[in-house]
Amino acid sequence: MFLCINLDHVATVRQARQEDYPSLIDACILAEKSGADGITLHLREDRRHIQDNDIYEASKIIKGKFTMEMASTDEMLEIAKRVKPNLLTLVPEKRQELTTEGGLNLKNNKNKFKDYISEVKKAGLRASFFIEPDFEIIEIAKELGTDCIEIHTGRYANVKNSDILFKELEKIKKASEFAYGLGLQVNVGHGLNKDNVAEIIKIKNLSEFHIGHAVIARAIFVGLEKAISEIKEQLK
Repeated sequence: MFLCINLDHVATVRQARQEDYPSLIDACILAEKSGADGITLHLREDRRHIQDNDIYEASKIIKGKFTMEMASTDEMLEIAKRVKPNLLTLVPEKRQELTTEGGLNLKNNKNKFKDYISEVKKAGLRASFFIEPDFEIIEIAKELGTDCIEIHTGRYANVKNSDILFKELEKIKKASEFAYGLGLQVNVGHGLNKDNVAEIIKIKNLSEFHIGHAVIARAIFVGLEKAISEIKEQLK
């Protein structure tokens, strides 16, 4: 199991005042020093946090896995071709949303995504679909030619009712088993923190955990190094 830390919200703090601090590059270095196996950065179309230069500069210094989250647009693919991250995670984007609200709708956009994955592979890159724990969508993802998926764990992370939480956990578990059986790499992410990740860790066949907002929030009180190491110890 690999821990990939999303550092978008270091850039959120910086962009709030349009300053050159806190340094995203320093955060990347410290995150890997603290046990992160990789760094995840989401270059949104509205550039609300991560900027183009962040992607280019980070790609030069990240030693572990570098995942670029992005919308499936021509602009983003051109940037990815130049940066060459280890993985492109394709996510849905809406300008008015605070954060990614759910998985990609692969059912209604098959041709678009099939062509896009083809272009990604021509560029020598790997892509992952950010999707819901749904068997039909997972089958479509496989059909479209991706080698990897990231299961959206937001519903599980935000549930307060224990019965519903158990059902959401079971969905993730069964979906990961199903996807793994199809030969897909299975990652998880969204809403995970040092407390709710404990049950997700028990699920077999998971490869990467992408965790961001909760780590940065925790770091306000204990520092980035400790916030990362707490989760890394759980994965071990």
